[in-house]
Amino acid sequence: MDPTLTLIGALMLVISIILSPLSSRVGMPVLLVFLVVGMMMGEDGPGGIEFDNFELAFLIANLALGVILLDGGMRTRVETFRVGLRPALMLATLGVALTAGGAAVVAWWVFDLHWLMALLIGAIISSTDAAAVFSLLQGRGLHLNERVSATLEIESGSNDPMAIFLTLLLVTLIGSYEEGALTQGLLMLLQQFGLGTLAGLAGGFAVVQLVNRIQLTPSLYPLLVAAAGIAVFSATNAIGGSGFLAIYLTGVVIGNRQVRMMPMILQVHDGLAWLAQLCLFLILGLLVSPSELIPLAGAGLVLALALIFVIRPITVLLTLWPFGFNRRELGFISWVGLRGAVPIVLALFPVIAGLQDAQLVFHAAFFIVLVSLLVQGTTMAPLARLLKLEVPAGEGPYRRLPLDVPAAGDHELMLFPLRGQVWENPRPLGHLRFPDNTAIAGVFRDRKCLQPRRELKVASGDVIAMFATPALLPDLGKALSGRQTPQHLAERAFFGDFVLNGDALLGDVEQVYDIEFDGLSPDLSLAECFAKRTKGHPVVGDKVVLGRVTLVARATDADRVTKVGLKKLA
Repeated sequence: MDPTLTLIGALMLVISIILSPLSSRVGMPVLLVFLVVGMMMGEDGPGGIEFDNFELAFLIANLALGVILLDGGMRTRVETFRVGLRPALMLATLGVALTAGGAAVVAWWVFDLHWLMALLIGAIISSTDAAAVFSLLQGRGLHLNERVSATLEIESGSNDPMAIFLTLLLVTLIGSYEEGALTQGLLMLLQQFGLGTLAGLAGGFAVVQLVNRIQLTPSLYPLLVAAAGIAVFSATNAIGGSGFLAIYLTGVVIGNRQVRMMPMILQVHDGLAWLAQLCLFLILGLLVSPSELIPLAGAGLVLALALIFVIRPITVLLTLWPFGFNRRELGFISWVGLRGAVPIVLALFPVIAGLQDAQLVFHAAFFIVLVSLLVQGTTMAPLARLLKLEVPAGEGPYRRLPLDVPAAGDHELMLFPLRGQVWENPRPLGHLRFPDNTAIAGVFRDRKCLQPRRELKVASGDVIAMFATPALLPDLGKALSGRQTPQHLAERAFFGDFVLNGDALLGDVEQVYDIEFDGLSPDLSLAECFAKRTKGHPVVGDKVVLGRVTLVARATDADRVTKVGLKKLA
């Protein structure tokens, strides 16, 4: 192996990592930075690397996407499926087909292609990208309401089979049309979804059993999960199912079961997912020559803008209107139709198949991804705040260390740094209130570990080590949080001054707070008000305006609001 190539590859990774903080400062998606670095190192840039091995790029891209989807699946809470599964599946199936059809019409017009090639471009750019969505939702400090975040995450993790089906079907039709190709294509779609779902669920439960039954060095557990996930991914592809769907569902099962060393697994997989994204976008950037993008910039820009401003919004409205989304939520989901690595990977199919105009298709897909990341990726966080879709988030621990001792159960050692104005004035440990089944292990200050005595005063800069279970994280986060939240997300400003039970009746609320709910039965509970407005799937942050009073869902259990904030208008 040429040592120069490994040196260049390592330098590309170093440059990309060093430039990644720049993305948050200028509001640019970090994935766009990786793509640009890859392009700059290509044959048209200062690097001058000539790379056109599409088969190798396809293999690396598939493995990288598998790692990214496994990590994203492990961070998806199964509780979110109650509000996000059905709308996400509509977007992942019918929504992908509608997007492909709409994009094909525009592509046929702007590129002057045969209608089958135009449909192929539409199919390739029809799916949103898990790498881009997970990266931007988890990396921008956004804590969106559950209905929106669950729909976007599940959609991006499950819409690949439909896009792959459409792409392969059209590549087959264009390359060598055979009688019955459409029927075979539909059977392939059912096979992709069916086998992908079964293999993903079975693989997930098998990995959980394997991890929990085998005794390993702690650092080997994350590698075992990664290797097993890739095995499920590859095996599913080998039998004709969707490996992308399978590895995503494998991650969902693992992330929602009791798994040994889970915090360490998530910590390591966070790094693996970043490495996968780096390699994926760098190598895809190397494949493209900017000089080949310039001739199609005008037509590509028209298609990209039509996709962002017309096709995606119409598709979202047609597929999500039955599910109780409000206009602000629909607007945001319409905007976050992020295109990323998946369309570029799908654009490799016609190139590998040797179709006419395959290079045009590849470069068109790449250009549309660039525009999507630049336009939608840079504006996602400001738009979420403008549309008031954020909800207050608790402070998480700086580090979580599993104990892996049978007597400790699922207790972990959690480190909470004290910071912010709340902790500027020292407070005795004995005055702090913690949930039951927790204990302070120690207090770290100036590189020293202090005994947790009741009279010991703690302040900003200290780190409190706690023994607690993962279920108590929200309560601990509130007790030890000190960060300055934006004014509109401060608890009293967001939820109101009064906290009520969801079972409270409107009639009782009228008497206690001297307000009137005209036209509503006094026997109606606050929880029932939310159920009617949200079609049975309320989430934290939902609001119901009743005259001069605003009710805000503060806590939910399954599909029922248990705590309600009450805000009286002046």
